Amino acid sequence: MSQTILEVAGLTKRFGSVTALNNVSFDLHAGEVHALCGENGAGKSTLIKCLSGIWPGGSYEGEIRVNGQVANFQSIRDTEKAGIAVIYQELALVREMTVAENIFLGAEPTNRWGGIDWNKIYTDAHRLLKQYGLHLDPAARVGDLGIGEQQLIEIVKALAKDTKILLLDEPTAALTETEVEVLLKIIRDLRSRGVTCVYISHKLDEVFAISDRITVLRDGTSISTLDAAATSKGEVIQHMVGRKIEDLFPRRCAEAGQILLKVSGLTITDEMEDRARLDNISFEVRAGEVLGIGGLMGAGRTELIMHLFGAYGDRVAGDVQLKGKHMPPCTPSQAIASGMMLVSEDRKRYGLVLDKEIGFNQSLASLTTLKKGIFVDQLKEANRNWDLFKALRIKAPGLETIVGTLSGGNQQKVVLAKALMTEPDVIFLDEPTRGIDVGAKLEVYELINRLTAEGKAVVLVSSELPELMGMSDRILVLSSGKIGGEFTSAQAQQHLILEAAMAHS
Repeated sequence: MSQTILEVAGLTKRFGSVTALNNVSFDLHAGEVHALCGENGAGKSTLIKCLSGIWPGGSYEGEIRVNGQVANFQSIRDTEKAGIAVIYQELALVREMTVAENIFLGAEPTNRWGGIDWNKIYTDAHRLLKQYGLHLDPAARVGDLGIGEQQLIEIVKALAKDTKILLLDEPTAALTETEVEVLLKIIRDLRSRGVTCVYISHKLDEVFAISDRITVLRDGTSISTLDAAATSKGEVIQHMVGRKIEDLFPRRCAEAGQILLKVSGLTITDEMEDRARLDNISFEVRAGEVLGIGGLMGAGRTELIMHLFGAYGDRVAGDVQLKGKHMPPCTPSQAIASGMMLVSEDRKRYGLVLDKEIGFNQSLASLTTLKKGIFVDQLKEANRNWDLFKALRIKAPGLETIVGTLSGGNQQKVVLAKALMTEPDVIFLDEPTRGIDVGAKLEVYELINRLTAEGKAVVLVSSELPELMGMSDRILVLSSGKIGGEFTSAQAQQHLILEAAMAHS
């Protein structure tokens, strides 16, 4: 049996009257990859903050033991001394600095005169990058690199500090499939070198590809610890949500009605580029229908729906009709007034005001419809906010809760509530389930079914092929800004969609 190098025993963490962790226990074996799974709000991030010293010893009940000794971490520096490092979903890199400078930030080697030894910084950075198979220039500016490369630099930065336990919190949320494979390869390599990893992810394919054991949290409580080789996705999901789920993609097809959105020969240029970003795009969406839009990263999926919503690009050719009427290039406010709404893939940047309340965020796009004279009818606003708050089952004490304190899944529900309050006829959903758990995903899928049952048209952009195939009535595949193919739900197969995605590459 492997040596236990870290134990969590009866950990309880409270925030006022809210119990975020309730008697959580789990152990970590040397050289293993141990996954933590659970719905948004299950307590995973709170547990990581206790393990990393953000919530110091004394602010919680229970014990954390490292190599059998009770740890009393008071800061992140204390955990680093114990050989523990954390990679958060929000990267902690300085974009204006080089790769090498970021790797050794705060731990710069010095020369005999007490100054920074720049030669050693770049030599050691090159050695570390080469050691982990990363072909990156130590002198490259971090801000010029892709998100996947930045994520890998974070890991190298942690390993440069002689890390023995690496905690990874949703490390692949913003990565492409190729970048995910590189990251998983590095984690396997770390395991072979004796580095122990705690891996938090909603993506169960990754969890089963990389993990030795899986601990499931639900409502702040540790439910079970399972051997990955002896369990299944279905069992893990059942532990996560507390019930058996028969269908991960419960699409209920509605009867297609009139054409609500028709796009013909649309060609769009970027303000910063000379070439067309989207070229000769044509499609239509009917009432009660889900049109899925697929394609590789950079194919133009987000740019297409951002343009239709009035937030991107110059239209140089083509026509857009909404409910049979010509729709000229518009602003987002004009698009909302006409009956279109967008749920952005980047909820924190484009969808929410994080330091404001739930109610403020939900009604922000609908204030013109909530007026009574020149003022907002606060009673009407509160009633509509409360109706959506209950309908979407947002887990929060009330509408006054600050959005930035919510879990990712509940933040996404607030974004969806804001969109629904505008009462759109056509709703664009750009990666609506990115970074949220299985239970929250199912609620989003049921919401899509409800919208189409009400005669709305849904345009669903997704990088996850099973989701795209499971929830779409038709799929339009973009390839390098052009249409690579179109499939009905009956025709759609993964290899055909991938072929279409690479048709113009």
